[in-house]
Amino acid sequence: MSSRIFQSVILQLKDATERTLGVVDNQGFVVACSELAMIGSYLDEVRDIAGELQEQIFTTSERTFRLIGGLDSQFEYALFVSGHDSTARSIAIFASVAMAEAKNSYDEKHDKATFIKNIISDNILPGDVYVRAKELHFPADVARVVFLVRQADHADVAAIEVLQGLFPDRQKDFVLSISESDLVLIKEMDQPFETEDLYAIAQNIEQAMLRDVGARTVIGIGTTARHLRELAERYKEAQVAIEVGKVFDDSKSIIHYENLGLGRIIYQLPTTLCEMFLSEVFNKSPIESLDQETLFTIDKFFENNLNVSETSRKLFVHRNTLVYRLEKIKKLTGLDLREFDHAIIFKVALMVKKYLSSQPRQRI
Repeated sequence: MSSRIFQSVILQLKDATERTLGVVDNQGFVVACSELAMIGSYLDEVRDIAGELQEQIFTTSERTFRLIGGLDSQFEYALFVSGHDSTARSIAIFASVAMAEAKNSYDEKHDKATFIKNIISDNILPGDVYVRAKELHFPADVARVVFLVRQADHADVAAIEVLQGLFPDRQKDFVLSISESDLVLIKEMDQPFETEDLYAIAQNIEQAMLRDVGARTVIGIGTTARHLRELAERYKEAQVAIEVGKVFDDSKSIIHYENLGLGRIIYQLPTTLCEMFLSEVFNKSPIESLDQETLFTIDKFFENNLNVSETSRKLFVHRNTLVYRLEKIKKLTGLDLREFDHAIIFKVALMVKKYLSSQPRQRI
């Protein structure tokens, strides 16, 4: 396919010079040329020097060559111009730049990883996804899951190599660098699979990152994408999973969007609405009037499913002591946590307070 791109550029440059222009591969074969009869021919001179290139531009007795794309990678293609004078050198420089730009543009347009990155970044129209997928022979309607891997303490540039090493199948799994700290894995999933399978993948990533680069990670998992066009939304879910987890349960390092529960809803509410809700719930006394011991008691009471006997046992206090504390909470807030409806309201209120406290400009 590159030969067609090169030939197209050569045809556009042909009228600008009387010199013969062409492109040769690293085996010495001409893949594009202004002299059509030369296409497919073999240049011995390239074979003799291809393995010892130290410069971006070089000459032979008949031609001037310049590498396409620079000397930062192995020799893949070189442009040649007939002659070895200063004019040939100048033409080779300008023409090779045009060739490199055309090749990079084509590769970017038709590279699968770039295609995926454009989807999750919303840099491609939904209607173009199907067309581009067809051009790339890319299956559009298979199950894929987005894993957002965020390096928590420090960012290590080698992290992407670790992740690529875990998922080497470049046709099915795609590892993308999104920012200095964020990596994304788009994993094609074999059917059927369970949520536990996703957690196992995430745990494998977490352990490899810690072991190989010493990076502590937080991993957000989106819901399953059934089509390529759903990947952008699933990537946003993985982002939300990390942000919501950071607010409501920062002890977790792997968070699945499906398991966010009420936190997902609260996170999307306007702060003004949250403040209004708190003022209505705690109209008798603000939540700040509850001391740390009382709040700890409430947390344990919720953890034990509103069971007074079990909670008192876990707190190592007499049952009557716990009842006294619950009565104190009822007196202060007007909510009896032994009643399910009141307990739900109080639980939501605590989460709302936690959410508001995490907002730097909207503290209450």
